Amino acid sequence: MPGASARSYARIAGVLFLMSALAGGFGEIFVPLQLVVSGDAAATARNIVDSNLLFRLGFASYLVEALCDISLTLVLYVLLRPVHRHLALLAVFFRILSTATFAMTELFYVAPALILGGADYLRAFSPDQLNSLALLSLRFYAYGSGLFMVFYGVPSIVLGYLMFRSGYFPKFLGVLLALGGLGFVASSFLLILAPAYASFVLILPTALAGLALTLWLLIRGVDVAKWEEKQR
Repeated sequence: MPGASARSYARIAGVLFLMSALAGGFGEIFVPLQLVVSGDAAATARNIVDSNLLFRLGFASYLVEALCDISLTLVLYVLLRPVHRHLALLAVFFRILSTATFAMTELFYVAPALILGGADYLRAFSPDQLNSLALLSLRFYAYGSGLFMVFYGVPSIVLGYLMFRSGYFPKFLGVLLALGGLGFVASSFLLILAPAYASFVLILPTALAGLALTLWLLIRGVDVAKWEEKQR
């Protein structure tokens, strides 16, 4: 039944949002805070070597996050295409691009495992040089992640607009999601144009929107009758 399908998609979206947030929080926030010592290449390298499993779990968590995000892209498209098929498809393209570009930056995250791996061909570098290269790679990872937030922000704005117009999602969720997307876009451009003013605070609306949307999808789902009406 279409109604049952819409309700199921909404629940699946809630689960995927939750899994993506947990995996992303672990890999992108918790693990770096445990391992990276700002401005101290030697201490950072020592932490990576001593906590190699934690370091690799951080990368594995990104893979989980990416799998969830790709699946979520399809689910959100199905839920929101009745509002405007072309805009929903635009959000799909941007979300796929965002996952792909972030995957590229993740290569800089995993690179220190090779740099500090003790392979014979690395003996041409001194320990201090290897430590500095490892920290530089992590800096590239962090900077690249910030730059490409714009590709997360744009689809969030589009999806927020579609939710606002849908009639089967509450308008406040659409507003929160769009504001979170604007925060991502602003953060990316500030990182390019005025790095001193780029702040993590700008993406806090996204966290709030993600929490509200996850809870709504898991608990309330979607207004099936209005979703079916939009399908016609």
